[in-house]
Amino acid sequence: MSTILPDRKAAFELLKKYNKTDSLIRHALSVEAVMRYMAKKAGEDEEKWGIIGLIHDLDYELYPDQHCIMTEKILRENNWPEEYIRAVMSHGWGLATDVEPLTRLEKTIYAVDELTGLVATSALVRPSKSVLDMEARSVKKKWNDRKFAAGVDRSVIEKGAEMLGVSLDELITDCISGMRTAAEEIGLKGNTI
Repeated sequence: MSTILPDRKAAFELLKKYNKTDSLIRHALSVEAVMRYMAKKAGEDEEKWGIIGLIHDLDYELYPDQHCIMTEKILRENNWPEEYIRAVMSHGWGLATDVEPLTRLEKTIYAVDELTGLVATSALVRPSKSVLDMEARSVKKKWNDRKFAAGVDRSVIEKGAEMLGVSLDELITDCISGMRTAAEEIGLKGNTI
Protein backbone atom coordinates (compact mmCIF):
# COMPACT_ATOMS: atom_id res chain seq x y z
CA MET A 1 0.00 0.00 0.00
CA SER A 2 1.19 3.48 -0.75
CA THR A 3 1.29 6.23 1.82
CA ILE A 4 -1.25 9.01 1.80
CA LEU A 5 -0.63 12.65 2.52
CA PRO A 6 -3.17 13.35 5.26
CA ASP A 7 -5.17 16.55 5.28
CA ARG A 8 -6.38 18.40 8.36
CA LYS A 9 -9.95 17.11 8.08
CA ALA A 10 -8.83 13.47 7.97
CA ALA A 11 -6.40 14.05 10.86
CA PHE A 12 -9.12 15.65 13.00
CA GLU A 13 -11.55 12.82 12.26
CA LEU A 14 -8.88 10.29 13.24
CA LEU A 15 -8.20 12.24 16.45
CA LYS A 16 -11.90 12.25 17.35
CA LYS A 17 -12.20 8.54 16.60
CA TYR A 18 -9.73 7.79 19.41
CA ASN A 19 -10.36 10.76 21.73
CA LYS A 20 -13.64 11.90 23.25
CA THR A 21 -12.33 13.89 26.23
CA ASP A 22 -12.63 17.66 25.74
CA SER A 23 -9.36 18.38 27.54
CA LEU A 24 -7.40 16.02 25.26
CA ILE A 25 -8.99 17.50 22.15
CA ARG A 26 -8.26 21.04 23.36
CA HIS A 27 -4.65 19.99 24.03
CA ALA A 28 -4.36 18.59 20.50
CA LEU A 29 -5.79 21.83 19.08
CA SER A 30 -3.36 23.86 21.22
CA VAL A 31 -0.34 21.92 19.99
CA GLU A 32 -1.64 22.18 16.42
CA ALA A 33 -1.96 25.98 16.73
CA VAL A 34 1.52 26.37 18.19
CA MET A 35 3.05 24.07 15.56
CA ARG A 36 1.41 26.10 12.78
CA TYR A 37 2.68 29.33 14.34
CA MET A 38 6.21 27.93 14.70
CA ALA A 39 6.19 26.58 11.13
CA LYS A 40 5.17 29.97 9.78
CA LYS A 41 7.86 31.67 11.83
CA ALA A 42 10.48 29.21 10.52
CA GLY A 43 9.26 29.32 6.91
CA GLU A 44 8.22 25.66 7.06
CA ASP A 45 5.12 23.73 5.94
CA GLU A 46 2.34 24.97 8.25
CA GLU A 47 -0.11 22.28 7.19
CA LYS A 48 2.28 19.40 7.85
CA TRP A 49 3.44 20.81 11.19
CA GLY A 50 -0.14 21.53 12.24
CA ILE A 51 -1.39 18.05 11.38
CA ILE A 52 1.47 16.44 13.32
CA GLY A 53 0.63 18.66 16.29
CA LEU A 54 -3.02 17.71 16.02
CA ILE A 55 -2.49 13.95 16.11
CA HIS A 56 0.58 13.71 18.34
CA ASP A 57 -1.39 12.26 21.31
CA LEU A 58 -3.75 10.19 19.17
CA ASP A 59 -3.50 7.11 21.40
CA TYR A 60 -3.36 8.78 24.81
CA GLU A 61 -6.99 8.43 25.87
CA LEU A 62 -7.43 4.77 24.97
CA TYR A 63 -3.86 3.51 25.41
CA PRO A 64 -2.05 5.68 28.00
CA ASP A 65 0.27 2.79 28.91
CA GLN A 66 1.23 2.34 25.25
CA HIS A 67 1.54 6.05 24.42
CA CYS A 68 3.18 6.70 21.06
CA ILE A 69 3.43 2.96 20.36
CA MET A 70 -0.26 2.65 19.49
CA THR A 71 -0.17 5.95 17.58
CA GLU A 72 2.59 4.52 15.40
CA LYS A 73 0.49 1.39 14.78
CA ILE A 74 -2.66 3.40 13.98
CA LEU A 75 -0.85 5.76 11.62
CA ARG A 76 0.85 2.87 9.81
CA GLU A 77 -2.51 1.12 9.42
CA ASN A 78 -3.82 4.34 7.86
CA ASN A 79 -0.81 4.59 5.50
CA TRP A 80 0.57 7.85 6.90
CA PRO A 81 3.98 9.03 5.66
CA GLU A 82 7.04 7.89 7.59
CA GLU A 83 8.10 11.49 8.24
CA TYR A 84 4.83 12.20 10.06
CA ILE A 85 5.06 8.99 12.08
CA ARG A 86 8.65 9.66 13.10
CA ALA A 87 7.81 13.23 14.14
CA VAL A 88 4.93 12.03 16.32
CA MET A 89 7.12 9.36 17.88
CA SER A 90 9.87 11.88 18.64
CA HIS A 91 7.63 13.99 20.89
CA GLY A 92 7.77 11.13 23.41
CA TRP A 93 11.56 10.85 23.38
CA GLY A 94 12.92 9.70 26.71
CA LEU A 95 9.39 9.28 28.10
CA ALA A 96 7.63 6.79 25.84
CA THR A 97 10.01 6.24 22.89
CA ASP A 98 13.69 6.23 22.03
CA VAL A 99 13.11 8.27 18.85
CA GLU A 100 15.33 11.32 19.33
CA PRO A 101 14.07 14.58 17.79
CA LEU A 102 16.46 15.45 14.96
CA THR A 103 14.68 17.80 12.55
CA ARG A 104 13.43 21.28 13.42
CA LEU A 105 9.85 19.95 13.24
CA GLU A 106 10.64 17.12 15.67
CA LYS A 107 12.50 19.38 18.09
CA THR A 108 9.61 21.84 18.01
CA ILE A 109 6.88 19.34 18.85
CA TYR A 110 9.09 17.92 21.59
CA ALA A 111 9.56 21.41 23.06
CA VAL A 112 5.98 22.69 22.85
CA ASP A 113 3.91 19.64 23.82
CA GLU A 114 4.45 19.97 27.58
CA LEU A 115 4.65 23.76 27.38
CA THR A 116 1.11 24.14 25.99
CA GLY A 117 -0.18 22.49 29.18
CA LEU A 118 1.75 24.90 31.39
CA VAL A 119 0.59 27.90 29.35
CA ALA A 120 -3.04 26.73 29.46
CA THR A 121 -2.95 26.16 33.21
CA SER A 122 -1.27 29.54 33.75
CA ALA A 123 -3.98 31.23 31.68
CA LEU A 124 -6.79 29.59 33.63
CA VAL A 125 -5.61 31.02 36.97
CA ARG A 126 -5.50 34.57 35.58
CA PRO A 127 -8.47 36.90 36.25
CA SER A 128 -9.15 37.01 32.50
CA LYS A 129 -8.76 33.21 32.05
CA SER A 130 -7.21 34.02 28.68
CA VAL A 131 -4.02 33.70 26.65
CA LEU A 132 -4.94 36.88 24.78
CA ASP A 133 -3.61 39.19 27.50
CA MET A 134 -0.92 36.89 28.89
CA GLU A 135 2.84 37.34 28.60
CA ALA A 136 5.73 34.94 29.19
CA ARG A 137 6.41 36.39 32.64
CA SER A 138 3.05 35.01 33.85
CA VAL A 139 4.20 31.50 32.96
CA LYS A 140 7.69 32.08 34.34
CA LYS A 141 6.20 33.15 37.71
CA LYS A 142 4.75 29.64 38.04
CA TRP A 143 7.83 27.85 36.67
CA ASN A 144 9.50 26.95 39.97
CA ASP A 145 6.27 26.04 41.77
CA ARG A 146 6.39 22.28 41.13
CA LYS A 147 2.92 21.85 42.66
CA PHE A 148 1.48 24.11 39.96
CA ALA A 149 0.72 22.04 36.84
CA ALA A 150 2.59 19.22 38.55
CA GLY A 151 2.18 16.90 35.56
CA VAL A 152 4.20 19.20 33.30
CA ASP A 153 7.79 18.02 32.93
CA ARG A 154 9.69 21.30 32.89
CA SER A 155 12.97 19.53 32.09
CA VAL A 156 11.52 18.44 28.74
CA ILE A 157 10.61 22.06 27.95
CA GLU A 158 14.10 23.24 28.93
CA LYS A 159 15.73 20.51 26.84
CA GLY A 160 13.46 21.39 23.90
CA ALA A 161 14.39 25.08 24.08
CA GLU A 162 18.05 24.12 24.19
CA MET A 163 17.63 21.82 21.15
CA LEU A 164 15.98 24.65 19.24
CA GLY A 165 18.69 27.10 20.31
CA VAL A 166 16.19 29.56 21.82
CA SER A 167 15.73 30.99 25.29
CA LEU A 168 12.98 29.70 27.52
CA ASP A 169 11.37 33.16 27.38
CA GLU A 170 11.30 33.08 23.56
CA LEU A 171 9.83 29.59 23.50
CA ILE A 172 7.13 30.54 26.02
CA THR A 173 6.33 33.72 24.07
CA ASP A 174 6.03 31.75 20.83
CA CYS A 175 3.83 29.16 22.51
CA ILE A 176 1.50 31.84 23.85
CA SER A 177 1.41 33.53 20.43
CA GLY A 178 0.50 30.25 18.76
CA MET A 179 -2.21 29.48 21.30
CA ARG A 180 -3.69 32.95 20.81
CA THR A 181 -4.50 32.01 17.21
CA ALA A 182 -6.88 29.32 18.51
CA ALA A 183 -7.89 30.94 21.83
CA GLU A 184 -11.62 30.48 21.36
CA GLU A 185 -11.33 26.94 20.02
CA ILE A 186 -9.14 25.82 22.95
CA GLY A 187 -11.26 27.54 25.60
CA LEU A 188 -8.72 30.22 26.47
CA LYS A 189 -10.32 33.35 25.02
CA GLY A 190 -11.54 34.11 28.53
CA ASN A 191 -13.25 37.35 29.36
CA THR A 192 -10.87 39.83 27.74
CA ILE A 193 -12.40 42.76 25.94
